[in-house]
Amino acid sequence: MKATHSHASSGTIQPHFAVMSMVARPRWLGRVAWCIALSCGGVPVAMLFVPWQQNIKAAGRVLAFAPLEREQAIKAPLGGRVVRWRVQEGSRVLAGDPLVEISDIDPELISRLQQERNATQGKYEAAVEKVRSYEQQVANLVATRDLAVTAAMHRLEMTREKVRASSAALEAAQAALKAAEAQFNRYRALLDDGLVSRRDYEVAERDFELARTSVQSAEASLKATQNEQQAMEAELERIRTEADSRIDSARATMNEAQGQVQETLASLAKLDVAISRQQSQLVTAPRDGYVFRLHASQDGEIVKAGDSLMVLVPQTDNPSVELWIDGNDAPLVRQGSPVRLQFEGWPAVQFVGWPSVAVGTFGGRVALIDSTDNGKGQFRVLVVPDPADDPWPDSRYLRQGVRAKGWVLLNRVTVGYEVWRQINGFPPVIAPSEPAPGDGKAEESSKK
Repeated sequence: MKATHSHASSGTIQPHFAVMSMVARPRWLGRVAWCIALSCGGVPVAMLFVPWQQNIKAAGRVLAFAPLEREQAIKAPLGGRVVRWRVQEGSRVLAGDPLVEISDIDPELISRLQQERNATQGKYEAAVEKVRSYEQQVANLVATRDLAVTAAMHRLEMTREKVRASSAALEAAQAALKAAEAQFNRYRALLDDGLVSRRDYEVAERDFELARTSVQSAEASLKATQNEQQAMEAELERIRTEADSRIDSARATMNEAQGQVQETLASLAKLDVAISRQQSQLVTAPRDGYVFRLHASQDGEIVKAGDSLMVLVPQTDNPSVELWIDGNDAPLVRQGSPVRLQFEGWPAVQFVGWPSVAVGTFGGRVALIDSTDNGKGQFRVLVVPDPADDPWPDSRYLRQGVRAKGWVLLNRVTVGYEVWRQINGFPPVIAPSEPAPGDGKAEESSKK
């Protein structure tokens, strides 16, 4: 039984190998198979050493770089009723073009304000005239004081001359008295000796008495002139004091009138502001741009001062892209970092790792990085056009608000390293130009 079974099995296998040996296999098919096998194994290995551009992906929108050229609300300068719109949504306006007319609820308000201003203007002119009158009065009082003081000083000088003359007369009288006294004493001694006559003695005695009387008269005259000088000095001081008092009183009144002038000027300024606000019923465009939204209707809608009337999107020649990046990537981005941008509605083919072969993307540079996040852990990055790259699309296509995608370019590595980094979740490589933490201190210590 075993021999029979073995014989049957060998009989079945031999015809099978005979059929296989009869099939002819081409030699080139084997070569192709080997090439495919080598390609499948070698290409992935070679790809591991191909350069790869590390990047940070972000999304955002287009907006003007200058804050004043971004979307802004046009507000009502005063309360009133919307009468007529001069524009509609989508209209292009230039700076100074009329936008909307607003009328006050009280149509007679401007005329009443004008009447009040005219009355205040009259008060102002009267106050100015009053000030001029007081100024003239002060000038006259000053001139009168000067004349009175000059006359009093002349009289005082004359009195001083009298004092000097009286003093000189007193000195002369005293000298004459001294001479007469000496003569009298000499004659009295000679009379005792009998050398002069009694008549000569009596004449000498008379002259002595006359000299004494002259001295007394000169002293009285000097005293009188000195008293007169003191009176004139007091009179001069009285004239000055009274004149200064009148001048100060007039100046105080003049200052009060000047205060009234300033008050009326302030009232005029307030009225002018009120009239100007009421007359600014025609709201104009602050700059060139496009009307985005109208918030008030022209069917008599009442608005308050400060209410938003419309939204204006200014025209700008300095566009930028606002990108939002994650907080983990914020330390890797710095001012001047290169960025590739893809705008919504603009056909593009982007190769993230090989930006040089991308089509339809535009270059930019990081101009600003916010110092704090938006409350959600995201940081804003403003990107401006790169002057060394192709210009961005025209403002007709690149309007404010257009969404955009961005790739902040970092360092160049190999594909193998990037795959390994992605698998392990490591952060991208920091550019060599960026100092690592502590490098500055180490460098300073090495210099020391």
